[in-house]
Amino acid sequence: MGEEELNPQTEEGNIKEIAITYHVKEGHEKADPSQFELLKVLGQGSFGKVFLVKKISGSDAKQLYAMKVLKKATLKVRDRVRTKMERDILVEVNHPFIVKLHYAFQTEGKLYLILDFLRGGDLFTRLSKEVSKVMFTEDDVKFYLAELALALDHLHSLGIIYRDLKPENILLDEEGHIKLTDFGLSKESIDHEKKAYSFCGTVEYMAPEVVNRRGHTQSADWWSFGVLMFEMLTGTLPFQGKDRKETMTMILKAKLGMPQFLSPEAQSLLRMLFKRNPANRLGAGPDGVEEIKRHTFFATIDWNKLYRREINPPFKPATGRPEDTFYFDPEFTAKTPKDSPGIPPSANAHQLFRGFSFVAIASDDENQAMQTSGGHSIVQLHRNSIQFTDGYEVKQDIGVGSYSVCKRCIHKTTNMEYAVKIIDKSKRDPTEEIEILLRYGQHPNIITLKDVYDDGKYVYLVTELMKGGELLDKILRQKFFSEREASAVLLTITKTVEYLHAQGVVHRDLKPSNILYVDESGNPESIRICDFGFAKQLRAENGLLMTPCYTANFVAPEVLKRQGYDVACDIWSLGVLLYTMLTGYTPFANGPDDTPEEILARIGSGKFSLSGGYWNSVSETAKDLVWKMLHVDPHQRLTAAQVLRHPWIVHCDQLPQYQLNRQDAPHLVKGAMAATYSALNRNQSPVLEPVGRSTLAQRRGVKKITSTAL
Repeated sequence: MGEEELNPQTEEGNIKEIAITYHVKEGHEKADPSQFELLKVLGQGSFGKVFLVKKISGSDAKQLYAMKVLKKATLKVRDRVRTKMERDILVEVNHPFIVKLHYAFQTEGKLYLILDFLRGGDLFTRLSKEVSKVMFTEDDVKFYLAELALALDHLHSLGIIYRDLKPENILLDEEGHIKLTDFGLSKESIDHEKKAYSFCGTVEYMAPEVVNRRGHTQSADWWSFGVLMFEMLTGTLPFQGKDRKETMTMILKAKLGMPQFLSPEAQSLLRMLFKRNPANRLGAGPDGVEEIKRHTFFATIDWNKLYRREINPPFKPATGRPEDTFYFDPEFTAKTPKDSPGIPPSANAHQLFRGFSFVAIASDDENQAMQTSGGHSIVQLHRNSIQFTDGYEVKQDIGVGSYSVCKRCIHKTTNMEYAVKIIDKSKRDPTEEIEILLRYGQHPNIITLKDVYDDGKYVYLVTELMKGGELLDKILRQKFFSEREASAVLLTITKTVEYLHAQGVVHRDLKPSNILYVDESGNPESIRICDFGFAKQLRAENGLLMTPCYTANFVAPEVLKRQGYDVACDIWSLGVLLYTMLTGYTPFANGPDDTPEEILARIGSGKFSLSGGYWNSVSETAKDLVWKMLHVDPHQRLTAAQVLRHPWIVHCDQLPQYQLNRQDAPHLVKGAMAATYSALNRNQSPVLEPVGRSTLAQRRGVKKITSTAL
């Protein structure tokens, strides 16, 4: 940290100004603007710009950051413990649930802050898009509050009092863990006359001693902690009047109305947090946060595992590749990034920066524009102002479906080849497919989503191009193919499916034509699972996306039953693939001329051959796995995890390496496989509709950050 210029203390003696001249990331050299490549403009206001940048030198080269630019290089740091005033707080704050400032440096007239680039949004806004008709479950709330408690305790240990904790300052990283922002930054004006009116609209979360301005300790944060808990559990604020004055009066005097539908443990914790005498409040005693951690509400939390981020969050934000900016306004991201000369900052510039993180959320108008014809919100990178053909040159068809067409395309700027799936929005809502690709497309064996365009009628999903073609085509044309090779292929695909199932995602269309190679190598690493058009994500009754470990209390039985059926269908499809890889023909269709009725009858009977002919060269272990993956009873069929534990997979290195004796008729197999899945699709149940928009944002009347208030 550079030299500090300390201004006179305020009446409370707890706010000073520190002019930051530089800050260097631990273990790294001092930075300057030349070390960062400007990738995109994330936001722009009267205070300056916010860029997505990539470090181009040093040991953290290629790391992405958000770079904020201010003309006036002054940050106001609050510190109750005066003996710690000289501590370098910005360096001290290093915690898994708190955002971090990595670099700060100045040029003439401008301050550069290099910060965490968080793409998950804030907790309430992001989750409000997933919530249907009810608030969070108590288990959801318990998880987020537990991480928040650890973050607050860390700040308290540094002498920092948050004082205006509110849901907009609790952000989510790409895994779904919280990141607390705006810590230690004072939003109060130094102007004494304005100080009483500097609550920035968040008085509802403030403790009584903060409201009446009689001085406060770290205990004030535990009151705000209680307000957050109450709102997440009930959907309402505990103290909210018709205006600011009435709200302040209620905080100071009104009796708390405790909803009786809350568990006894939740009610107990809330009562202990809502003590108007801060000395009596839970967390104010000599043990501090340990008092809260010991409360029965948190009895199921393993605090050590929580700190190590080993507990899976109940919700994972939809984020794509590290450099993707799906939650940022195309008005900015379409601009050429340029660091212009310093411009006068607005009077509220410090406030607009919202602490040491940057997250941009669509405005209410933008959300309105992001509705499909069916009324469901979809993620968009480019809206009507930018056409797909502005950035890409369209080439030949790759495949045609009932609601979409896939074409090869070339990016005009880079000349890179991609594939584009063009979806007719009047025939299918692409929301679920886009969200799944954003969340899980970084898996090495799942197709990667590169870009999304929406022209109102069609949605364009730009993905990597599968230059190696369909997996089964390539395998059937191989002159030499052994069981050991087949095991390696199935291992890669099943590990990917097991990953999806563990996240509560079912593909529901794992036919061989949706499993392709990204290149010509034929290596298992180049396998990609594609086309998530029929895929579904498991949701709780409150609309939140769930992983199976969270399902017991929150998912309707009929939804679980359907999910279990879909999981079993995915395994059945892999069984069909394995059968065909080993023998060169399909288990339930002889060729393209088989009728759907004939095929469905064979599938329904559960009868298929595992002996004689081409099966004579196949090991008994392989036959056992095929039988268990194609079992007619979905309840008795293996799960993906069980397939991965099967001896034919585990002991791959002991499998035969001699050439399998297979039928040599690739075109016949392709026709038979198409006939099989065509028959199955004719017999499918109606697809469930996506969850509607949340009432949470409507209830709170959430104010979104606009282009001039980032």
